[in-house]
Amino acid sequence: MSKNGARKFAIGAIIMGAIGYLAGILTAPKSGKETREDIKNTANRVISEAEKELKKLHSELAAVTENARSIIEEKSGKAKDELSSALKVAKEKQQKVKELLSALRDGGASDNPELKKALKDGSAALSHLKKFLK
Repeated sequence: MSKNGARKFAIGAIIMGAIGYLAGILTAPKSGKETREDIKNTANRVISEAEKELKKLHSELAAVTENARSIIEEKSGKAKDELSSALKVAKEKQQKVKELLSALRDGGASDNPELKKALKDGSAALSHLKKFLK
């Protein structure tokens, strides 16, 4: 399984685990207060895991874009244009990941539908740039 595939599997497993956990909690014979506390704890854990994934992705994108910047000077013609294009996309995705990470820390992105998309797009941009650099 590729690194990108493994990341997608891990994200999917986290999400499905949270959904299963939530379903189990909602059908369990607990008081409403206990159930709400369990849901809150699970949500905090999922947000924490998403934040870790975003931090990791941001760091990887930063390292690869820095490497690409140093290599771009050695290239010429079509190769330089393609690398420049891939680098531009990676920088845009890195910025989006950074914005969502900030929003997640501030509590504004926990229900943001762009969170999963940013992880997917950032991972794809990272993968594309890494392939190009090889």
